[in-house]
Amino acid sequence: MRRITRTVALLSLVGALGFSVLPFPARADEPVAAASGNPAEPANPKGALPAPKKKKLDRATQKKLTAALSEDYRAWFDEATILLTDEEKAAFLTLEKDYQRDAFIKRFWQVRDPYPETAKNEFKDRWQATVEQARASFGGLADDRSRLMLLNGPPDGRITSRCTTVLWPLEVWFYGRGNRLREEFVLVFYQRWGAGKFRLWAPAEGLEVLFVEAAASGVNLDRVADGCRNGDQLAGGISWVARQGLGYMTLQLQLETPPKGPSGEWVATFNSYSTDVPPDVPGFPAKLELAFPGKRQNRTVVQGVFSVAPGDIGQSKLGEHRSYNLLMIGEILEGRELFDSFRYKFDFPGETPAGGLPLVFQRYLRPGRYKLVVKIEDINGGKFHRTERELIVPQVDRNELPPAPADAATASLLAEANAAIRRAENTLQIIPPTGELQTGMLRFDTLTTGPDITKVTFGLDGKPLLIKNKPPYSVELDLGTLPRSRQLTAVAQDASGRELASDSVALNSAGQRFRVRLTEPERGKRYVKSLTASAEVQVPDGEEVERVEMFLNEDRVATLYQPPYTQPIVLPKELELGYVRAVAYLTDGNSTEDVAFVNAPDDFQQLKVQYVELYTSVFDRAGRPAEGLEQGDFTVAEDGVAQEINRFEKVTDLPIHAAILLDTSASMEASLPVARAAALEFLEKRIQPKDRAAVITFNDRPNLTAKFTKNLSNLAGGLAGIKAERGTALYDSLVFSLYYFNGIKGQRAILLLSDGKDESSKFSFEDALDYARRAGVTIYAIGLGKDLEKKKLTKLAEETGGRSFFVQKPEELARIYNEIEQELRSQYLIAYQSTNSSDDTEFRTIDLKVGKPGLDAKTLRGYYP
Repeated sequence: MRRITRTVALLSLVGALGFSVLPFPARADEPVAAASGNPAEPANPKGALPAPKKKKLDRATQKKLTAALSEDYRAWFDEATILLTDEEKAAFLTLEKDYQRDAFIKRFWQVRDPYPETAKNEFKDRWQATVEQARASFGGLADDRSRLMLLNGPPDGRITSRCTTVLWPLEVWFYGRGNRLREEFVLVFYQRWGAGKFRLWAPAEGLEVLFVEAAASGVNLDRVADGCRNGDQLAGGISWVARQGLGYMTLQLQLETPPKGPSGEWVATFNSYSTDVPPDVPGFPAKLELAFPGKRQNRTVVQGVFSVAPGDIGQSKLGEHRSYNLLMIGEILEGRELFDSFRYKFDFPGETPAGGLPLVFQRYLRPGRYKLVVKIEDINGGKFHRTERELIVPQVDRNELPPAPADAATASLLAEANAAIRRAENTLQIIPPTGELQTGMLRFDTLTTGPDITKVTFGLDGKPLLIKNKPPYSVELDLGTLPRSRQLTAVAQDASGRELASDSVALNSAGQRFRVRLTEPERGKRYVKSLTASAEVQVPDGEEVERVEMFLNEDRVATLYQPPYTQPIVLPKELELGYVRAVAYLTDGNSTEDVAFVNAPDDFQQLKVQYVELYTSVFDRAGRPAEGLEQGDFTVAEDGVAQEINRFEKVTDLPIHAAILLDTSASMEASLPVARAAALEFLEKRIQPKDRAAVITFNDRPNLTAKFTKNLSNLAGGLAGIKAERGTALYDSLVFSLYYFNGIKGQRAILLLSDGKDESSKFSFEDALDYARRAGVTIYAIGLGKDLEKKKLTKLAEETGGRSFFVQKPEELARIYNEIEQELRSQYLIAYQSTNSSDDTEFRTIDLKVGKPGLDAKTLRGYYP
């Protein structure tokens, strides 16, 4: 009886310290809560190659390579070794140069930064502060206390035993719920025989290892509670750990597992930028010429041209296709630091003449002294070329003739391309307006530089607007009451009418627009030997460009894995008419492109082609998705005119952008917990790695609580802490949500859930319907309860190719979300090129029919061109 009473007293005393142990499972076979996971969303690397097999060093090799490091790098390796994966350890230890190690360490912390958009790296700062605390408290990082503190942070409470007649030196650590596991737990560390490192105690070792030898015959926690200072707390902590039994092994495994780091792809990417050449591989010759053809702002344009003889490298032979393919990796060192790195891929057709293959790269550097290191890999022949050269970058002034390369032929070859560099001193930039939804009367100003600009021509949506012949170069526009997508352009010209610079801005693009725009080659100019292809890329929030490919006609000539996306292109002889195409890719595989025609005649007209994509759901009479349909089963008409289907496929794995639009008005108070749980279940179970989702809540105003992301933690956070209050602005919130989709292509859907009528929107139902037609986003309208405008919700869904659902109980929502997800994964993509090439902006109706009886097809009812 006394023993039971004592145990209750011990637990009560521990609880009095603020470290309740009662919520923990008492049974040894109960699982411990799973770790919360990643402290930061992995950063998607740029230019990643297909990931090779993960590299791991054996223990002896790792020990040898670690010992060979200088003191500074060995100290960093020891400090970060808990975080380093086997692949990261192998990559770091096999680096040969200090500047590579410095670059690795810098990138190692960057990919773990939870908020890369800020100047601070919170993860790095927190880690280094904990390292310093562990060193100060325990004299180093070698024992278990340091390791567990680094992995789980400092404890919320810590009790040290001074009871040397009963216990070996011992510490008990208490963690509250705010730790990495989101649960309370206790750790016990002991120092056997009173010397050496402290180690973490586990129940499987037995209580006796904690007690000094003289007291081993009387091992029990009552002696600790009665005979030691803070004995009740010490015994309470030991008791908690002991009660876990074998289940403590699960907890220990989680505590000693490093927080999940970023994808290992960053290591493969880092290695792919290495200029080291594998040993014992054949080489090939290449001649390098350097030039400095102009400047960009306060930096000098550095242009390098490697000339490679086709006979010295291998050729790809795939069927009838022949090509030369070379990969260039470059590093620019300033002192002992890596100042810049670059990566290009060059593709030449097999019929390239024997005069040499020009590999042109371009960087922008401040005047000064550098070291240039370049490696070129012959992909087909398995050969390498490597060059190291001192690089002295001069100051280039506008009126000064830039130094020419020694090779006059190279200078002549690139003269036309470099004219664009010198012209680039005249710049123009449209200053975008502040705020998100851009409506009403707005003024747009421009920022211009350079002495040659005499006028600026403005255009809106491809049509001329006005010409300003003197500064300030600005324009006022009435954008109407709805935030519609518009394209404003500005072109700067000199006195002769020659184009010097241009810019364009997408209005109401909502930060999600993915776009590439070719700013060179220059329109209306004739090129004979070379030109510069220059592209600007607009990227959705939170995404990164993986690469930009440059094409001349349909031949890919260069792939750029980093900005600036500028590439001189050597032209074939007598190019009468052609085009340059730039294709930008995100890391998830999404792409966008732009085309600029070369040497087009003055009367050349580029036809406006309307390409219409219809994501279509087909149901049988029972409401089940219809499978196995073919292109011939469908017909499409636009404004009554039959259209030819030129793309047809069953959509199963294309990325989906979906937004949860959740009503949080006061009337939702009783239903909100279940509605939130159903939405969370949809996000957790239905959103796949290629998909992106967002969360928008609304009452009398919309609130974007989670931007488009695949991070489930962020999406769950968007549903956390919401409260049912105030009124319902349904139409305003729907317009806001549709606006947020601007610039996104492909499958797009809004899952709207509301239980009431609109009460306070400034936009009408007709405004919202018109805007929904223009946006082309599928709306799934879910009405909860009886006080609904069913006809309007049904109209919104049907006009956009979605469906409406009306339920009485929130418990039915999970089933509906499941049906919507199944529908999105079982659609048909039907696309056609509209035969209507006019410039009208009227609404065009679409009539899509499926020829088989008993089937009903749902898609967009029409669109605005």
